[in-house]
Amino acid sequence: MVIRWVALAVVVIVAAVAYALRDPAPVGYFASAEAADRFTAAYREAMAEMPAPDRTIDVRTGYGVVRVYHFAGAAGPDAAPLLLLPGRASASPVWADNLPSLLQLRGVYTVDLLGEPGMSVQQRPIRTPADHAQWLHEVLLALPEPRVHLVGLSFGGWTAMNLAVHRADRIAGVVLLDPMLVFSDLSAGVVLRSIPVAFRWAPRAWRDDFASWTANGAPVEDVPVARMIEAGLQAYVSKLSAPARPSGERMAAVTVPVLVLLAGESRLHDATAAADTARRVLPHATVRVYPDASHALNGEYPDEIAADVAVFLE
Repeated sequence: MVIRWVALAVVVIVAAVAYALRDPAPVGYFASAEAADRFTAAYREAMAEMPAPDRTIDVRTGYGVVRVYHFAGAAGPDAAPLLLLPGRASASPVWADNLPSLLQLRGVYTVDLLGEPGMSVQQRPIRTPADHAQWLHEVLLALPEPRVHLVGLSFGGWTAMNLAVHRADRIAGVVLLDPMLVFSDLSAGVVLRSIPVAFRWAPRAWRDDFASWTANGAPVEDVPVARMIEAGLQAYVSKLSAPARPSGERMAAVTVPVLVLLAGESRLHDATAAADTARRVLPHATVRVYPDASHALNGEYPDEIAADVAVFLE
């Protein structure tokens, strides 16, 4: 099976390794005006693959300006919408395969993560988990709905759970799609294989090979969203702190409903061990393992994920 944008499944790992190799600049930036222009062109091409948003919102927070898109869904105005958080070094267009089915459930917001390639602009250092939580909390405060359901993929899953353990008052529920560094550490194989591709100047062939390995051999197809991700990896220097696993005690204190969907064949971590941890620290959560899924499960199983989310929302 060809995964259209499998590269997004692994950039989070590359970013975590690259953190140790960063330059002293305090916030993320594009390496040059030309690099920013190339990324913007690729981003616009990838956005054209999405349903058209009915609103584009730039939310000013204490850490920078966050780009948010709203897509009108099938549910009534009183239903808490979904807010989608992508993985690292990716942005809103990575949800193109998921939006059609998710919009049958609720209205949807997508967010370009602050400090990553995208249309958000970081203006203040993000150094701690509390900083990560604060900027996202400020985004939620700016939305008209009193609460939202967070849906996070990979690093977006960490971002969602990190907010839940810090500031859950605007959260109606949390959906985690093979989250990184939430219920288990990164596998040694992923860490070792990510080192050669942790640099912006690494050849694309190296990153494609690593991405394919992480998606269990699925080839990387040259489509708009993959080109956007590659342009971001080449153009943008991320300055975010490395994510730290939340403690079991802090996660156990989370009271909002949680749905955990893990990839059984994920090379990011041991899915069985992650599921066991999730059930132990979140005994009221719903935990499912997709036995044949790779870390790119949202592209492999968009309809199944939407069905699980629909049950979760009932």
